[in-house]
Amino acid sequence: SPQGGGSSPGPAEPPRAPEFYCVKWIRWRGERTPVITQSENGPCPLLAIMNVLLLRWKARRGSRGVKLPPQKEVITAEELMAHLGDCILATQPRETSEGLQLNFQQNISDTMTVLPKLSTGLDVNVRFTGVSDFEYTPECIVFDLLNIPLYHGWLVDPQSPEMVQAVGKLSYNQLVEKIITCKQATDSSLVSEGLVAEQFLEATASQLSYHGLCELTAAAPEGQLGVFFRNNHFSTITKHKVGPWTPPPEPCAPPEHPLTVPRARPQGHLYLLVTDQGFLREEGVVWESLHTVDGDSCFCDTDFHLSHAPAQGGDPAAPPAQQLQQRQVDQDYMVALSLQQQQGQDPPSVLSDLELARQLQQEEYQQHHPHPPPPQQQQQLQVGGRPAGERRQRQRLDLDCTLL
Repeated sequence: SPQGGGSSPGPAEPPRAPEFYCVKWIRWRGERTPVITQSENGPCPLLAIMNVLLLRWKARRGSRGVKLPPQKEVITAEELMAHLGDCILATQPRETSEGLQLNFQQNISDTMTVLPKLSTGLDVNVRFTGVSDFEYTPECIVFDLLNIPLYHGWLVDPQSPEMVQAVGKLSYNQLVEKIITCKQATDSSLVSEGLVAEQFLEATASQLSYHGLCELTAAAPEGQLGVFFRNNHFSTITKHKVGPWTPPPEPCAPPEHPLTVPRARPQGHLYLLVTDQGFLREEGVVWESLHTVDGDSCFCDTDFHLSHAPAQGGDPAAPPAQQLQQRQVDQDYMVALSLQQQQGQDPPSVLSDLELARQLQQEEYQQHHPHPPPPQQQQQLQVGGRPAGERRQRQRLDLDCTLL
């Protein structure tokens, strides 16, 4: 209301501070490359898309990407939106046909209405039939214009005919409506089908099924950068193939043990970009593996080698022989994950055995090298509250050597 003469104005609301995000610089494809980190409850759709654009500018020729000044340490949401807008406008087709131009203008108009949601969260509706299947909404236009694939891993197992019948080709929203309708039905078959559909949602509450993980691993092209949707969170995802298994030089050869990893041609693995601001200064933590549905994962560096905790107290770096042996053990572990996926075994139990094999290889190495490795080889970074090498406690019998 207008102020009267001599009256003091009411307390004005302080201006809202602009949102800003810390920039983490990594070595990516031989270049110093920025990654936008995320604080708690940050705008993950915006950051996931922007990190794809930041990482892929050098991935292939002709791809649309973003570069930041080399000294950039902090960036605001407004700056991110400006970069994103430039990339979207750059998608204008070179052909001047009226139809293409009108379609582009309509897409731009729809995109402008969606952009503000990128700072708060997008409403996407998955379909359970394929890892790229979503109900097409205006939210999907941003990904299409920027040629960024959008994935999920929430699929129905085709080996369960009842669930396939109950879920069908419905989207998540449609399936929830079906469950409500079936519960109110008088037909016992409909009630039963609704219960089966509800059981599917409960059994896959993590929004990632084992069948979906296998399909996503098979469908994603190696080296492609995309966005992965799960639990209303968007992450930058890529697929990387571990190199061929090669035997380490003596005396680092793995012991004769039934769990020793055999030689095989490995498949690619899925990795999610680590954007937690808590790892801003951890140069060795760049990617997080996605190989189980229960959230069990491993941190990796920019070259997709398993990460280890940094040395404490100024301990010297590991000798080259120890570094080589550690890389070999890491590579064996990732190859074993490939074999696990190929054989379709149950992930939790297999991973426990694989961890045991890794420890046995470490112990064999210690028998030939009595000097203990520095802390970065003794301890792995924690994911989900437990070290990566301690997924499950196991009883070790008839072994006269000490576990690392």
